Amino acid sequence: MDRRAFNQALLALLSAPLASCARSESPSSSRRDLYLLQGAERNDRILAGATQEGVVSIYTSLNTQDSGPLTQAFEKKYGVRTELWRSNSERLLQRAVSEARAGRFACDVLETSGPEMEAMYREGLLEEFYSPHFEELAPGSFPPHGHYVADRFNFFTIGYNTTLVRPEDVPSSYEDLLHPRWVGRIGLEASDIDWFGAMVRHWGEAQGLAYFRRLAQAKPQVRVGHTLIGQLLASGEIPLAANLYNHNVERVAVQGAPIRWKALVPTFGRPNTIGVARRAPHPHAALLFTDFVLSVEGQTILKDHNRVPSSRAVETHLNDFPFEMIDPTITLDEEEKWTGLWSDLFLRGQRVPREADS
Repeated sequence: MDRRAFNQALLALLSAPLASCARSESPSSSRRDLYLLQGAERNDRILAGATQEGVVSIYTSLNTQDSGPLTQAFEKKYGVRTELWRSNSERLLQRAVSEARAGRFACDVLETSGPEMEAMYREGLLEEFYSPHFEELAPGSFPPHGHYVADRFNFFTIGYNTTLVRPEDVPSSYEDLLHPRWVGRIGLEASDIDWFGAMVRHWGEAQGLAYFRRLAQAKPQVRVGHTLIGQLLASGEIPLAANLYNHNVERVAVQGAPIRWKALVPTFGRPNTIGVARRAPHPHAALLFTDFVLSVEGQTILKDHNRVPSSRAVETHLNDFPFEMIDPTITLDEEEKWTGLWSDLFLRGQRVPREADS
């Protein structure tokens, strides 16, 4: 199922009458009090409760190569067993919603991309919570309602092959991508509708769409997958890419490939977020694991796997530049508009593919 068809089906599910007690029953006041607990007693109370519960159930779209080290370190530190279910963000959302509507509440922690997490918030599957590590996170990590928080970012930057692009030719602005030297030589990831919408909104619709029409006239090479485009850069098949995740470039660059990334203005980030389930069967363990992911220790594990941590307490050049977060309403509420425009500009009216979460 393509992304548009999936989202149409999901919106139908979300708008359907509730068939279960997913919303009709609220969590106990003691559970909410636990989630918002602050003060000296918090850590001891959460650890004692999590130890008694003995397990935490996690639904995530983070690949097992990177989520595995997190759960292993958590288990070693606290002796609390983790049960991990991994899928892409759309299937994760579908499972969480379907289970809740069937009256089954098996998940404690949800970790996935911002739009899907926002949809789960709207469905009432999440609860507001507090972590002492909030003060260490970048300001753009928090939605206004406080029901989830960014634990890692995907930043859209340009990438280039250092053997094919002279230092003086490396673009310093998006306008530089329109130089005649780049005609037919720019890689463009095919599924980044939210980035496209965010960029157009930033510039204003008239100016933004005019820019992307000019970019389309430069005949970019459209490919599916940020990892694939990074590989094409490394091999020299394309010299420049317009919308790469900087951590994808970094993973290849540290292995010696002749590629680099650069953050232009504006730089937009796609947040990947974490939150506690409103009806978590193991609420203490849910908080303990969430705290661990947001802590310097957990964020360092993400950094060591070339992920972009949301914590400012972890030093990395992967987030050391001004950035803005992509508004999840672009995907949730305006997808048909942005998908149609993007398809007409770059895909000859064909459906927009999707890239699997990683």
